[in-house]
Amino acid sequence: MHDIRAIRETPDAFDAAMARRGLAPVSPAILALDEARRAKITAAEEAQAARNAASKEVGAAKARGDEAEFERLRALVAEKKDEIARLDEEAKAEDRRLQDMLMSLPNLPLADVPDGADEADNVERHRWGTPPDPGFAAKEHYQLPGVAAGMDFETAAKLSGARFVVLKGAVARIHRALAQFMLDTHVTENGLTEVNAPVLVREEMMYGTGQLPKFGEDSYQTREGWWLIPTSEVTLTNTVNDSLLDEADLPRRLTAHSLCFRSEAGSAGRDTAGMLRQHQFEKVEMVSIVHPEQGLAELERMTGCAQGILERLGLPYRTMTLCTGDTGFGARRTHDLEVWLPGQGTYREISSVSYCGDFQARRMNARFRPAGGGKPAYVHTLNGSGLAVGRCLIAVLENGQREDGSVALPEALAPWLGGKTLLTVEGELA
Repeated sequence: MHDIRAIRETPDAFDAAMARRGLAPVSPAILALDEARRAKITAAEEAQAARNAASKEVGAAKARGDEAEFERLRALVAEKKDEIARLDEEAKAEDRRLQDMLMSLPNLPLADVPDGADEADNVERHRWGTPPDPGFAAKEHYQLPGVAAGMDFETAAKLSGARFVVLKGAVARIHRALAQFMLDTHVTENGLTEVNAPVLVREEMMYGTGQLPKFGEDSYQTREGWWLIPTSEVTLTNTVNDSLLDEADLPRRLTAHSLCFRSEAGSAGRDTAGMLRQHQFEKVEMVSIVHPEQGLAELERMTGCAQGILERLGLPYRTMTLCTGDTGFGARRTHDLEVWLPGQGTYREISSVSYCGDFQARRMNARFRPAGGGKPAYVHTLNGSGLAVGRCLIAVLENGQREDGSVALPEALAPWLGGKTLLTVEGELA
């Protein structure tokens, strides 16, 4: 959420930043609501002062026997009481409208984020590895003979409908090994603290990280009011919701492997084949909660953590800086990692690492006490996939495919696969 004081002080700069995201000027509407709210608060304070003064005079009028003045003052006190209640309610209504407007607006992009309309305007900042030339027509993951027995879309459709998959046997084990490899690497080498948290959260947690109110249709809500998390960014970041930390507690670096759920409301007809875009999937998430001065350095560190996973697996990738038109709602700057998929002959997103500044912290009221004293300040938050497990499975299968339909598996996974490094044509580990 945005700082209303900053909008009051520099409305033109605020509108200019929103224009970089393709939005029309909004500061006039925001400031009008803010002025109306403040006017109601001022009027309520003036009415309270008048009531207090009249209340003091009531007793004096009674004592001197001035019945007419006594009745007038008593009526004034009652009138002011009603007026104060009305003004307070009107101020609250204006504040709700203001908060709703501020909650619906995206974060401000950093000055060095490239301008652009969509993914075509993203800028490559790093590339690693060379897309393999297998010497034959590469297949997509679901077309590989060794995968077919362990990736069952027909049964999943019977159980749950479209955009679900049942993984079995060796394929399920490779999927699990990938998650364990990622999680163990982040904990033992990258210094993150492992967290196992609920996948059902209260509505205010979704507001805290920016999934609501704007993107409610992209997530699932239960009859009881809980929301299924679209990513464990929601749970990990909200561990500091409504908290006042000590500066010595920063940075907090967290990771979790969890189920994630997305309705894919805006993706009708996209990536319907295979398991690239599913309603239920798994991710290993990274979240950092840091001092404001550490935010951009932490973005680079987290990007490096995600890149390191791909490099250990030997998967060619490129890292993109997203342009203003493609940067997510809550982010000030985002680095997308795109892994090479031979079956599609292109790079596809496998991780987004985002710096949010104090945008989420303001929504969550997450602050810290400066070590040298002074007023509490908002923490800064970051999040990123480290990595999307299902998409990583796709990349491993497609990049390791052999002409006979078997798959050579990364050596990095061997400790989690009992030393096995091959998925045979028959779908077994060897």
